[in-house]
Amino acid sequence: MDIMLHIGAHRCATGYFQGFLAHHETALRRDGLAVWGPAQTRDGLFHGIHPGPAPVTGRDLATRARGRLRLRLATEAASGSTRLLISDANMMGSPNDLLQQSQLYGSIGVRMARFDAAFDGQVRDVMLNLRSPERFWTSLLTRMVTNGHPLPSAALLGRIATHPRSWRDVITDIACAMPNTRIRVLPYETYGDRPEVQMALLTGTRLARFTCSDRLNRSDGLPTLRHRLSAAVARDLPRGEGRWTPFSDIQSAALRERYADDLMWLQGGADGLAELMRDPDKHAVGSNPPSYDLTRGTSDDDQNRRLAGSG
Repeated sequence: MDIMLHIGAHRCATGYFQGFLAHHETALRRDGLAVWGPAQTRDGLFHGIHPGPAPVTGRDLATRARGRLRLRLATEAASGSTRLLISDANMMGSPNDLLQQSQLYGSIGVRMARFDAAFDGQVRDVMLNLRSPERFWTSLLTRMVTNGHPLPSAALLGRIATHPRSWRDVITDIACAMPNTRIRVLPYETYGDRPEVQMALLTGTRLARFTCSDRLNRSDGLPTLRHRLSAAVARDLPRGEGRWTPFSDIQSAALRERYADDLMWLQGGADGLAELMRDPDKHAVGSNPPSYDLTRGTSDDDQNRRLAGSG
């Protein structure tokens, strides 16, 4: 079976994309594409792929996980599916892992190598959304604080802002872990609110736009944060409206500069490791717009090889 992984990242409209997949699940299955989202992947399906606390039974959990996946894939194939799209940002690691490491997915290489082995090397494509780091970390921290975590300390923010690891390192680790897999990169700034375009680029199928009155898992602004948090915690938030920005101006500028370097690297071919997906709805700088049959006047420059109006 042709397997595609949408691995996130977190806080890059991954939930919105998964809502789009769920909305069109029937149409996708008619087209031979099965979809597994967090409802399937976080119900024990991946148990044993990564080491962790488990009862001592003498069983090889990694082998059992591989067998479990084979059975589930056989079931999908028997139902008529020829392709499978799996979407779960936790394949890269959890938000708690990110905060503990204070860097972008430091263990992703080992994790993706284990997934590649669990799927017997059948993964064809990995789809990765990335986002400017200062916005990525701000969104992640906002979500964590909303869920009960304390406000980040100045030391934590400093470690995040000064850590040299960037999205380029994340992509390089994935490429090393899955050398036979294509990595397709779709920046959040271009594709975050366009799941139908992401789907078309990944599978070749463009479905109707998914409209949602409220973005799934959207970060709260400062007024909502103050309302949700306890008075003791809310006192440490800045006053005003809009987004909460925990990083200083200098830290934010450093994170943005690192992201600009990553995008330049991707634009230059990413050393052959990944492909930056071009927006199909926009023309590249310097390219001509498409020609149309309906025109006015005479195209003298095309027919007579001279400028229109010249003698």
